[in-house]
Amino acid sequence: MLYDNGPLLALLANLWQASGDDAFRVAANETADWVLREMQDANGGLYASLDADSEGEEGKFYVWDPAAAEALLESDEYAVLAAHCGLDQPANFEGHWHLLVAKPLEDVAADQQIEISRARALLDAARNKLLAERDTRVWPGRDEKILTSWNALMIRGLAIAGRTLNRPDLIDAAAQAVALIRTELIVAGRLRASYKDNRARFSAYLDDHAFLLDALLELLQARWNSADLALAVKLADELLEHFLDSERGGFYFTANDHEALAHRSRTFGDDSLPSGNAIAAFALGRLGHLLGDTRYLDACEQTLKAGWPAMTDFPHGHSALVIALDEYLEAPEIVVIRGDAQAAEEWAATVNAKLCAAPPGIRHPDRCREPARCTGRTRGRCNCARLHLSGHDVQHTDRRSSRTRERTQRSLRQLAEL
Repeated sequence: MLYDNGPLLALLANLWQASGDDAFRVAANETADWVLREMQDANGGLYASLDADSEGEEGKFYVWDPAAAEALLESDEYAVLAAHCGLDQPANFEGHWHLLVAKPLEDVAADQQIEISRARALLDAARNKLLAERDTRVWPGRDEKILTSWNALMIRGLAIAGRTLNRPDLIDAAAQAVALIRTELIVAGRLRASYKDNRARFSAYLDDHAFLLDALLELLQARWNSADLALAVKLADELLEHFLDSERGGFYFTANDHEALAHRSRTFGDDSLPSGNAIAAFALGRLGHLLGDTRYLDACEQTLKAGWPAMTDFPHGHSALVIALDEYLEAPEIVVIRGDAQAAEEWAATVNAKLCAAPPGIRHPDRCREPARCTGRTRGRCNCARLHLSGHDVQHTDRRSSRTRERTQRSLRQLAEL
C-alpha cells in the first residue's frame, strides 16, 4: 500500500538521521527504490497498491523454497542468504518461505568466519539474483488509481528522504507527482481525490487537502518552487473556506459544498492514516509561521482546542494531534535562504548537510553504564541504551518515555490555559 510506505519512508530517513544506524539508511533507500521501480506511473503519479496474490494464490509472487533459491546462487551466497533470511529454518508461510531477517548479518558473518563486508556483498549479490528471477514470475495485480491523499503521504516521504539521504532523484519524483496533481487533479479550481484513465474524479476530502499541504511544505524545504508555495496557500485557503468548523474549531471531513450526507463527520483520532484534523493543524501552523499569516495560526489553535478532550482521554490514539500540539507550543526555528539561485542552492546544500546528516559520534554502547537498570542484552549490546553520544551518559528508554509523557502533559496543560 502506498499510504503506509510513504510514512514508513519518512520515518526510516528520520531514524537514520537521529541514530546514525546504517540499517535505517539502507531500509530507507530500498523502500524509495521500490517506489520508483514499481509504483511510479510514466506521468509522475504514484499507484495505490500491489495485490498480495497472483495466479490465485496469496503470496505466490513473494515466497521462496530453499531448493529454488539454492539453484540460483553460488554456494557462499546461499549460505549467507539462508542463515540471514531463514531459509535454513522451517517454512513460515503455508509451506513456503517468506524471507525475513532471521539472524543479524553480523552473527552470520561471525558464524561463517568471514568479514562483515564480505557477508554484505554476498547477501547483496544473492538478493539481486532472486529479484531478477522474481521479476519473471506472473505479477500480482496493481491498483493503478492515483489517489491524492496517498500520493501526498508518499510525496512527503520522498521529500524527507531525498533531503536527508542526499538523493535528488527522490526529490524529482516528489516534484513530478505534485506536477501531475497540479495539472490533472485540480478541475475548475478545485482539488479532486482520484485520477485514473485520464480522468479526475470525486471532490477532494479533508485528508486530500491536509496531507498535500503538509507534503508541499516538506518539498519546499527540499527544493524551492514558488508554484508549490502558491498551491500550498490555495489548499490552506480552501481548508478555511470549505472545511472549517468556525463555531467549534477543527475541520469536517467533507466540504461545505459536498453532496448532502446524513452526517458530516469531524474526527480527531488516528486510524490506518493519521488524523486529517491533526495534519491540517500541523501544516497550517507551519504555513502560518512561514508566511506570518495569523488566519492559519488561529485555525491551528482552534483545532487543537477542539481536540483537547480527545487528547486528554486517549492521547496514544491521537499521536498526530499531540505532535501538532507540541510544535504549536514550541515552534521550530525557520531558516530562509534567499539570493542568486546558484548561490542559494549552494547555501541550502551546506545547511542540509549540517541538519540532515546522521550525527557523528553516535554509537551503540558495548556496555551499559547502569547495569542494575538494564532490561536485557542482545549480541553483547544493552537493549535499553538506544543512543550513546560520546562524552554523555546513556539515556534509558524508561527515562526517555517519562520525559516524553511529562512534555506531553505539560503541552496539554499549556493548551488548557490558552
